[in-house]
Amino acid sequence: MIHISETLVLQTVEEFLTDDDLARLLKIMDTEQAATGWRPRFQAEVIPAPDAAREILQAATVRALPAIRRSIPSAAGAVKWAYTELGPGDRIETHLDGIPHPARPPRRIGRIGVVVQAAEAGGEFYVETTSSPGVWSGREVGEGEGYLAGTPLTHVLEHAPDRADLHETTPEWLAGAARSRWTSHAGPGVAVAYGAQVIHGVTPVRSGRLRKFVANLCDTP
Repeated sequence: MIHISETLVLQTVEEFLTDDDLARLLKIMDTEQAATGWRPRFQAEVIPAPDAAREILQAATVRALPAIRRSIPSAAGAVKWAYTELGPGDRIETHLDGIPHPARPPRRIGRIGVVVQAAEAGGEFYVETTSSPGVWSGREVGEGEGYLAGTPLTHVLEHAPDRADLHETTPEWLAGAARSRWTSHAGPGVAVAYGAQVIHGVTPVRSGRLRKFVANLCDTP
């Protein structure tokens, strides 16, 4: 059974990617972007990772699973690796992905992200904690959905491929909650795993370009 604590955890995996992995991933994305001309149309836009990149990231996830499962024991693997990048002035507004379909396998327990190129300044990942009841939806799930009985669910604000407006502003139910921020300085190659019900975002990039991959951590691979 998935425990509430797994959806609220923060865990890092140092050396998730080797130097060779980083070089190969950057080369893959440089080639992909040169061929397609893709550049983000809006903040927080993500695109599916190319097959070659996904193979490297999946292999890294398998290596890292023992460490990830110390804090997220229900995690069986990463699903839907995607790529995103931020340039000067871009940020990922404070948000909370949530668990939109708690009974539908594969069940999303958390997310995992790894930077392959850090911004020169800014672009730090952060999480926020709060005791405010406003982030919770009032809905609970239990054994029928694969969770410990009485597991509460937050509101949901997912990324969507064609919704530029979703992360331009913080939703009212979240903006009204008093929050404490914890900023990460995890560098390239360090994976940051966090529960699906963790409030998070990325600070504005002041210079350079931030390039990273993200995926869902699920109970089935």
